[in-house]
Amino acid sequence: MMDFCFERTPWEITADSLRDGDTLSAVRFLTLLEGEDETAVEDALQTLLDRDITLDIRDLPKDYGAGQTEKRLRWEEAMVASGTLLRDLEQADPLRLYLEEIALVPAAGDPQLLAERYAAGEEDVVSQLVNVTISRAVALAQEMTGRGVLLLDLIQEASLGLWQGILRYREGDFEAHVDWWIRQYLAKAVTLQARASGVGQKMRKALEDYRSADKRLLTELGRNPTLEEMALELHVSPEEADIYQEMLRTARAMEQVKQPPEEDEQEAQQAIEDTACFQSRQRILDMLSTLSDTEAQVLTLRFGLESGLPCTPQETGTKLNLSADEVVKLEAAALAKLRKDG
Repeated sequence: MMDFCFERTPWEITADSLRDGDTLSAVRFLTLLEGEDETAVEDALQTLLDRDITLDIRDLPKDYGAGQTEKRLRWEEAMVASGTLLRDLEQADPLRLYLEEIALVPAAGDPQLLAERYAAGEEDVVSQLVNVTISRAVALAQEMTGRGVLLLDLIQEASLGLWQGILRYREGDFEAHVDWWIRQYLAKAVTLQARASGVGQKMRKALEDYRSADKRLLTELGRNPTLEEMALELHVSPEEADIYQEMLRTARAMEQVKQPPEEDEQEAQQAIEDTACFQSRQRILDMLSTLSDTEAQVLTLRFGLESGLPCTPQETGTKLNLSADEVVKLEAAALAKLRKDG
């Protein structure tokens, strides 16, 4: 018996379409991975790092959280903007203690020369290189205040990015190289926080609203609506409407690339797919019959075996009166059974 073999995910298709060194918007990233588990998201983020693909967070909405976290985030943003952060922090504040500790670190030497010595094999200069560049990590972290992540956490992420930048440096402009790595780690932290706030799910809903509004205005106006008209209809800014439009344009382009250009090729391909689909469906039904009713229902909904539209763990749980965690556990258990039987 064979393992399940499903269509490639939107993220996998998009990742293959990107070139090394490209830029990917964080909103699009989250939308593509909406409904995927944490492991899939972490793997996707690692793919971006490995291929030098920049994660652009400029289109992410600002997130201040709620309660005490909101107050702290807004306060940090205001203090950084005014340049009075260190002066206004309380004496026992962990952030103040960390910043004061960094300020005492001896920072002597030219970063470029030190980096070149390290790349040449002088590993004993790495501590000195960290010392002369840690202030840069702090400065870039401060640029991200007000985006849902506390400044101390941002500085820690920036420090990790700095360390990776040092380890991976081989040649060229060291400052530009290490800045990229620091910004990537900061972008990762902000993006994961946005994911926790449901940005991917909200964007998916926004794209559905955009499609509906586009069709509605096309009928009413007898022409394609302008960006400003779409923004007014959706009660969003033109900049947000432009993001939705670009994401939909990219999705449509990808669909066109996947389709054969000639009609006869399309028909022939369709016949092959129809036969393969029938055979695959029969095989899948046979496999599902070995599972419990609940496990079979979970896989059917999660992979869209009937409707063709995969459901998120939350959507599946709502339909089956289960929590999202229960859905994830049942899915894992069911797939493990199928692999074992295969």
